Amino acid sequence: MVFKWVLLDDSEAQAIQAAAVMQRGLVVDLDSRLAMASAQLSHTLRLPMADSIILATARTHQARLYTMDSDFKGLNDVELIIRS
Repeated sequence: MVFKWVLLDDSEAQAIQAAAVMQRGLVVDLDSRLAMASAQLSHTLRLPMADSIILATARTHQARLYTMDSDFKGLNDVELIIRS
């Protein structure tokens, strides 16, 4: 998804660079504990389920979430990036 958005906004070289950076990240299994935390966040914050999985994963790993998705607006531990 990131590759697609960078490709649409920039160049293929930029999209490849973004994909390379993401390859250094940690892949996390969606286990039952994370799924339950996600469902709770989805219910409490009225987030779509996919967004709640992303947020629960970030919180579980004490990671700051950077996103352009306005569904996360107003959350203290999320950095909302405004598209220019």
